Amino acid sequence: MKPPYKITTSILRSISSISQKLGEISAKYVIRPSPQLRKQNKIKTIHSSLKIEGNSLSEEQITAIVENKRVVGAKKDILEVNNAIMVYDNIKSFNPFSYKSFLKAHKTLMNNLVEGSGKYRTKNVGIFKGSQITHLTPPAQKVPILMDNLFHYLNKYDEITLIKSCVFHYEVEFIHPFLDGNGRMGRLWQTVILMQEYAVFENLPFETLINQTQEEYYNALEISDKNGDSTKFIEYMLNVLEKSLIDLLDFNNRTFSSNERLEYFISLRKKEFTRKDYMNVFKDISSSTASRDLAKGVERNILGKIGTMNKTLYKPTT
Repeated sequence: MKPPYKITTSILRSISSISQKLGEISAKYVIRPSPQLRKQNKIKTIHSSLKIEGNSLSEEQITAIVENKRVVGAKKDILEVNNAIMVYDNIKSFNPFSYKSFLKAHKTLMNNLVEGSGKYRTKNVGIFKGSQITHLTPPAQKVPILMDNLFHYLNKYDEITLIKSCVFHYEVEFIHPFLDGNGRMGRLWQTVILMQEYAVFENLPFETLINQTQEEYYNALEISDKNGDSTKFIEYMLNVLEKSLIDLLDFNNRTFSSNERLEYFISLRKKEFTRKDYMNVFKDISSSTASRDLAKGVERNILGKIGTMNKTLYKPTT
């Protein structure tokens, strides 16, 4: 059974805008993010997704854990971060269309944090806000078939991936297949789904915007529950994805200093290159600016120089 939702004007507008921005990224963001930027985005993703679930560690503390430094904090919070690091370090290994891969990710993410990590729940649960129940989840015995249907939808229905990823995210929150970790699994798996078609989502920390708009996030879930379809949640999530892409384009279009350009280019790990190769990455700089950058790189001893004039080749020294 296909999960219910409606195509609204808001959804069509968001899909059009996101598609346009993905096209801009294909044209302008053809170079992969530097290792430092990928690391920063991973930390932002982990921090935001866990903060939504009540983790108290700061970005600075999570950075320290990533760098294998000692951190003082609640044992549970540190364990949550270490588990999340392991998952996001291996995110490319997950198959978005496989329930076994989904369960494997949950086992890693929630290892030693919840009873039965990596297994669907066998108990009935409800979601409370204070003393009031806000969502009565499906009975435990229905979880396996509901998740099978959800993965069947993901595998068999020919629909726009952007919408499918939002539907899957919502349905995980609705079905609540695990005793704990459903929110972070819904957000993780939306990324895994999107990555199959758009590589840029591997390094796009849209969880940051969800964290900043938590009230809207939970409101969209609640309205979708009441309406009996995921329409409102799709509208919300597409808006989050669109804003995340805008932020990415704004970052990529910002003015880099010569040192930033050099460090970024060196991170691409080209064995050797010409000034023209350098300018093909930074398309908005002049030939004289490129020459000054490369001369500075040689002066700083981070670049070696071979040849003269138009036949000059440069090589990173590290």
